[in-house]
Amino acid sequence: MQLFALGLFFVSFGLSAQSVTGKWKTIDDETNKPKSIVEIYEKDGKMYGKIVELFRGADEDQDPICEKCKDHRKGQKIIGMNIVSDMKKDGDEYSGGEIMDPANGKTYTCKFWLEDAKTLKVRGYWGFIYRTQTWHKAD
Repeated sequence: MQLFALGLFFVSFGLSAQSVTGKWKTIDDETNKPKSIVEIYEKDGKMYGKIVELFRGADEDQDPICEKCKDHRKGQKIIGMNIVSDMKKDGDEYSGGEIMDPANGKTYTCKFWLEDAKTLKVRGYWGFIYRTQTWHKAD
């Protein structure tokens, strides 16, 4: 019994020790194809995320700017743009911040959590309506 309890401790410790920081591959909900790589990083005790790579078709602009953004990001390059901001740890989740979709320029309240070491669930809210994406570890 003690061995089982010890094993359970190490499994739970291993999950809690995993970090959301690093590079994550985002997947398009409609096509199921990779869209971008977002790097999640910590700054002043909060988590942020910036686009570091885009997966674009040969007929698409390879270095687009955000024409639909409605804030200070309007007209800025999407690569290098912060799209996740001010996320605070709350138990096993991060919340309290927001996520911006450069495709439509809209900002949503957000939370995210690790499903496992290689899977990040990212949920954006518009009121009580939400959409959850699955991002995959890209490191």
